[in-house]
Amino acid sequence: MEKNFMDEDFLLKNEYAKILYHKYAEKLPIIDYHCHINPQEIYEDRKFENITQIWLGGDHYKWRLLRANGVTEEYVTGNASDHDKFIKFAETLERCIGNPVHQWSHLELKRYFGYDGPLNSKTAEKVWELCNKKIKEEPEKMSARGLIKASNVEMICTTDDPVDSLVWHEKIKADSSFDTKVLPAWRPDKAVGIEKPEFKSYIEALGKAAGIEIKDIVSLKKALKIRIKYFADHGCCIADHGLTNIPYRCDYTEKEIDGILKAALSGSTVTPEEINKYSFALQVFLAGEYAANNWVMQLHYGCKRNNNTRMFKKIGVDKGYDAILGADNGANLADFLDACDLNGENIEGLKETGVSGLPKTIIYSLNPTENAVIETIMGCFQDGTSTCKLQHGSAWWFNDNKAGMEAQMKSLANEGVLGNFVGMLTDSRSFLSYTRHEYFRRIMCNVLSEYVENGEYAWDEEILGGIAADLSYYNAKRYFEL
Repeated sequence: MEKNFMDEDFLLKNEYAKILYHKYAEKLPIIDYHCHINPQEIYEDRKFENITQIWLGGDHYKWRLLRANGVTEEYVTGNASDHDKFIKFAETLERCIGNPVHQWSHLELKRYFGYDGPLNSKTAEKVWELCNKKIKEEPEKMSARGLIKASNVEMICTTDDPVDSLVWHEKIKADSSFDTKVLPAWRPDKAVGIEKPEFKSYIEALGKAAGIEIKDIVSLKKALKIRIKYFADHGCCIADHGLTNIPYRCDYTEKEIDGILKAALSGSTVTPEEINKYSFALQVFLAGEYAANNWVMQLHYGCKRNNNTRMFKKIGVDKGYDAILGADNGANLADFLDACDLNGENIEGLKETGVSGLPKTIIYSLNPTENAVIETIMGCFQDGTSTCKLQHGSAWWFNDNKAGMEAQMKSLANEGVLGNFVGMLTDSRSFLSYTRHEYFRRIMCNVLSEYVENGEYAWDEEILGGIAADLSYYNAKRYFEL
């Protein structure tokens, strides 16, 4: 018997799942603790002229599908009209059976534009007109702030470089007409990337932001501490490291790291071994500062970026040419966490107490084969300082689909405490992406219900409803101490 297309019980396979979702998860606010939304657009309450501007601008998920459907770059990131880009996307979407973008897109059409039908080549013009009519007639509801409000978003963490002024966060905080809390999140990748051509100029910018000249490792660490305090004063409580691979453990001295840094700042070439030593040492130092400031550290790794050199030269970064890296990071992850843990004895404010130098940490690998590896390593560093101090982050990027989310949650259930999982985030640049939280909550309720349906967990609505609510909202609120 054919089920109704993406109805109110979409993805909910049994009565237990329906109860858990509709009664305990559906209406809860959203804590979006990692995204790439531009805070300036939030403050200025960006308005959109049409559905393409909201939907296709900056969305590399959709761009990859368009290319895979044989659509030329003119209709992807090129100069084709917004109307023609939308039509090409509608034609592509009808071919994407089983792809999460198909499901996300229809949830967005349903929740924000009131359209319940399919988007395809037959309906494209009708949907184009319907969406643009709403954007034109209800600009306040379809603006950046209007969409955030309609999505019931309680808190947003943006992604911000240590040199950022955070002026837009200041302006948002001072605006009493906007209730959603918008906090910065610290992303120090450019300070870590000593091998990059722009490293020297970046360190100069970092020194300027901190108000000191950076000429050695001591002054670099001082500058980073100054900026960490500045971010903390602006409400930051989360750091995020984007890595290709976790650096491997190595012996080093402060003098040796100082020499590597000075060589890079003088324009000398640094060797792969020196790059690894600097990266490992600086990130262990940063982790200690996060622990001292009660921040959460996120580790995103396992992505090989900018694989298509020709297109990178033509249109630049973040255009959909990244891929899953097959390398095994397990041993390096375990050693890195151990080094951070031991570093507590070197951190002012921690060494007197004898506690770990490892902060609360959320770990994401783009390679789904590392799920169980991450969870067993996490178990080696859990302690009584926090409920599930180490977290296996929600299925990330190429894995934030139904199969990927189910695999991540079931693996966590096998190796850890699923009920303490910190839950979903958008990791998106789009103001329509909050339906990904709905998508996650439906899948999560279905996973919980399957354990009951299979006789593996006793049905207790109060207990299971509490777990569903925790995974949707309350665990994140407690973990980040909001």
